[in-house]
Amino acid sequence: MAQLYFYYSAMNAGKSTTLLQSSFNYQERGMNPLIFTAAIDDRYGVGKVSSRIGLQAEAQLYTPKDDIYATVCDINANNKVDCLLIDECQFLTEEQVYQITEVVDKLRIPVLCYGLRTDFRGELFEGAKYLLAWADKLVELKTICHCGRKANMVIRTDAEGNAIADGDQVVIGGNDKYVSVCRVHYKEALGK
Repeated sequence: MAQLYFYYSAMNAGKSTTLLQSSFNYQERGMNPLIFTAAIDDRYGVGKVSSRIGLQAEAQLYTPKDDIYATVCDINANNKVDCLLIDECQFLTEEQVYQITEVVDKLRIPVLCYGLRTDFRGELFEGAKYLLAWADKLVELKTICHCGRKANMVIRTDAEGNAIADGDQVVIGGNDKYVSVCRVHYKEALGK
């Protein structure tokens, strides 16, 4: 039975690596995984999912206006889709999370979503909010803070490495802009 999975974590826990491994596992068994990623995140090239350890794969792009269910239906009509893998799923809209529930429920295709749960202010991303509410399975991928505790928060930093408390929710970046930390060090960095 197809299910909707949400694999979430702070940054640098290996979400994209895990997605790429899942894709490889499907391919190794002669199956056809379909990968989507957010068009807004072009750090490693347009239409690519890349991991920090050097793995990468081509991906369909989605924007907030795209109908993911319709796109999967179109692709599936010509080339059977055995699994839908979505990277950067925190950027999905509420409607798109509903659409991927339709991929699971109507098309009977498992959907594995990988992304952040919260932003640098400790607030849920829209996609994460609805995935936490509607996913069949929730899986936390863990990474660690510099102190050795589990990192479950993300700090945005300026060019000098100082924590930033305000700004747009979405600013694309990697280790140059974000640091994963435990809650204690998150509060400490922001003076809370």
